[in-house]
Formats: sequence, structure tokens, C-alpha cells
Amino acid sequence: MDIRIDNLEGKDIAEFLQQHINDMRSVSPPESKHALDLEGLRAPDITFWSLYDGDQLVGCAALKELDVDHGEVKSMRVKASVRGQGIGSKLVSHVVQEAMNRQYRSIALETGSMPFFEPARALYLKHGFSYCGPFGSYKEDPYSVFMELRLGAAGVN
Repeated sequence: MDIRIDNLEGKDIAEFLQQHINDMRSVSPPESKHALDLEGLRAPDITFWSLYDGDQLVGCAALKELDVDHGEVKSMRVKASVRGQGIGSKLVSHVVQEAMNRQYRSIALETGSMPFFEPARALYLKHGFSYCGPFGSYKEDPYSVFMELRLGAAGVN
């Protein structure tokens, strides 16, 4: 498996991310959908990775720099047909390692509170994330769950 920075120009990643947006629209009210579209992911403060198994795109993740000490996990997705095979863990580990390389003190994320998102929440908990309050521009929302992983001396080493 190969994780690489993606310039978000290819047809495969565009279709993959559109499926992500479609899933989010199907389970989240419009005011509670925080998934970024392709253009939003091209922002200069976001690094985006795709994970390939051979020539097959099977996952993606992004890390947004909130400030010099903090990042946000964005657009974590694993292809439905390969879920449960450790691909999500590979992506989370990759993003955490990158955050540590950048010397962030913490990384946070927003995910859904609905049953659809239970596997995602379990994955993040498994990797040491804990529940927290809203961060950045997020507000309390019954459809959102916020999680954080502290890095460095006070957390993951």
C-alpha cells in the first residue's frame, strides 16, 4: 500500500470525494455537513493524501493547519468494499505522524454523532483521540462530535 500526496487533479479522486460528499449529505442535515469539496481541499493550509493498493484508490485523508501548534483531520474516507482491513488505521497513523513531524501540540476533528459514524469514532478512540468540545469555528451541534489527540510531551510520543 502506498500513501502519497495528491494534487486533487485526477478523475479517480474527484469521484471518490464526490461519494464522500454524497454520503455526508445522505446522513447529515445541510447545516451540519462539514466535509470539504474538492475546491475546499485545495486550500494552501491543507495537505491531502490518497492511499492506493496497487493502482486502486482505497482511501484518503487530509490535515489542515489551524495554527503553528494545531491541526485538523479532514476528509478521512476508506472505500466501502475494503473497510475493516486496517486501511483507516494506516491513514490515521500517517496523519498523526505528519502532525508530530510538524511539531503540532494537538490535532482535532469533527465527525458525525449518528450511528453511520460509529466506526469512525471507534477508529479515532483506538488511536488515542478523546472527546472534546468544539474548536476553531465549529459550534455545538447535536449532529457533530469533536475529538482531539494531544501530541508531544503531554500526549503521544
